[in-house]
Amino acid sequence: MRMRWFLRSPIKNPLNLNLSPSRSFSLRALVPQRPSPASPRSLPRSSVPMAAIHNHSNSEAGLARRFWIKFTRQSIFAMYTPFAIALASGNLNIDSFHHYIAQDVHFLRAFAQAYELAEECADDDDAKLGICQLRKAVLEELKMHHSLVQEWGLDLTKEHSINSATVRYTDFLLATASGKIEGLKGPGKLATPFEKTKISAYTLGAMTPCMRLYAVLGKKFQELLHSNEGTHPYNKWIDNYSSDGFQATTLQTEDLLDKLSVSLTGEELDVIEKLYSQAMKLEIEFFSAQPLFQPTVVPLTKEHKPVEDHLIIFSDFDLTCTVVDSSAILAEIAIVMAPRSDQNHSEDQIVRMSSSDLRNTWGFLSKQYTEEYEQCIENIMPSDRLNYFDYKELSVALEQLSKFENTANNRVVESGVLKGISLEDIKRAGERLILQDGCTNFFHSIVKNENLNANVHVLSYCWCVDLIRSAFSSANLNELDVHANEFTYEGSVSTGEIVKKMESPIDKVEAFRNILKNCNDDKKKLTVYIGDSVGDLLCLLEADVGIVIGSSSSLRRVGTQFGISFVPLYSGLVKKQKEYVEGTTSNWKGLSGVLYTVGSWAEVHAFILGC
Repeated sequence: MRMRWFLRSPIKNPLNLNLSPSRSFSLRALVPQRPSPASPRSLPRSSVPMAAIHNHSNSEAGLARRFWIKFTRQSIFAMYTPFAIALASGNLNIDSFHHYIAQDVHFLRAFAQAYELAEECADDDDAKLGICQLRKAVLEELKMHHSLVQEWGLDLTKEHSINSATVRYTDFLLATASGKIEGLKGPGKLATPFEKTKISAYTLGAMTPCMRLYAVLGKKFQELLHSNEGTHPYNKWIDNYSSDGFQATTLQTEDLLDKLSVSLTGEELDVIEKLYSQAMKLEIEFFSAQPLFQPTVVPLTKEHKPVEDHLIIFSDFDLTCTVVDSSAILAEIAIVMAPRSDQNHSEDQIVRMSSSDLRNTWGFLSKQYTEEYEQCIENIMPSDRLNYFDYKELSVALEQLSKFENTANNRVVESGVLKGISLEDIKRAGERLILQDGCTNFFHSIVKNENLNANVHVLSYCWCVDLIRSAFSSANLNELDVHANEFTYEGSVSTGEIVKKMESPIDKVEAFRNILKNCNDDKKKLTVYIGDSVGDLLCLLEADVGIVIGSSSSLRRVGTQFGISFVPLYSGLVKKQKEYVEGTTSNWKGLSGVLYTVGSWAEVHAFILGC
């Protein structure tokens, strides 16, 4: 049990569940004005869905900024391409880098030409000057590329043809700068002088995501450089894109897009958004198309052979897959659908508390749970931080947490707060449950891929498995195997009892082991566990790859005290790539004491499956 529904909700537009024709509720009704400082979880978290972030953004934020926030998930796929990982690690094969530079030269020439066309269309002197300055910056970037070419004695015209991904982007960019833009009314070509003035904005919309992506990559790669590891072979490239000058040019490009878009209509802004999105997709294709002449650690499934291998994905549910804890949903259904104190029960109805009594009881249970949970966490912590990973000691400590969770669940059952909840209401709530951005896309890509021999198992403390199944069924994910507790029903109304199947870290890891034990094949198994809380720790550690999503302070506090290392997934992959040599394996093994952290499901998807 993880009774965290009393916390302040990070969602600005809370879930609205229409449970009956005349009654509906929102999670805000249960949220107090001040969050508890002793909460077992820290919210808000970095993996709040992109739409929520976008809606919460300051209304004065520029167009370019809003677009980047909206399409950040796509940019992650470029960062996780094998080419980008190898480049960041410094062991990218030199032939691959030569090919990339050759393609990028074609790319930059198209940029310079597009800026020239955009400048001709601008009718404002300041805009013309700004575009001219951006064009000069591209020409300087070309000089940097040419200096690299000269250092290696390359003849780009002879050694490298333009690949199709480069052509798709340059054709798209030059078509946009020429006024041939899809989505416009009429023939799709801007003809009148007034209409042509809009071409500048459209062109910047098709160029800005590339600039921002390179600025982000440059900064990220620069952060990963270590002065004590010698000179990075591609340091000049990293220095250029992480430099203050390039960062300033990127901001200048975004500012100019904002200014050029001020007078556009809503429909015209939609066109720019489509151009921005298309440019981002083409940029990802550009990075993905770069040839590699070496083994890489990404994607995880690159060496997967369905005949020989079996990929098994495990995931927690509450706040790993969801935005709101499931206990919040069940609590609100119970309260909102409870009878008023002046209503009479029919003889065949399950006797229930009134809504006011339920709310008071839930509040008391929540407060008690929070206080005792924090005390339990303190009690299981070793007096001194271990300087080595000790799985056995951690397991013994978490047995105390398991006893606490069992006691807390018994208290909920005995209180009667779960009595009288309609199965129909539970399923309807599940259908409307908001899942983390990218979560269902990832699961779809796993279970719908006929070329993968893969399964997905969801292991959850959730009191009601029907809620989880309904949530995934509404997303057309009936293939997922869900392991959770169950309500008991009289007819289709809950009795208040729980069939307890999974209520502790020990229960979860036993279920994890049993699933692996019951796999009736002799294939090589690769396991990945994705979780977010202390209850997931043992499974995270036993999986070949343990991925922590979000930023639970209690998880990190407990893990760190028992010698567990939390490593950002991207930097961990770059380090593994440095150590990866031909003829070896990626060497993902459980019980290493290392867990990898991510801020979104996009990172999980990009790492495991690629683009």
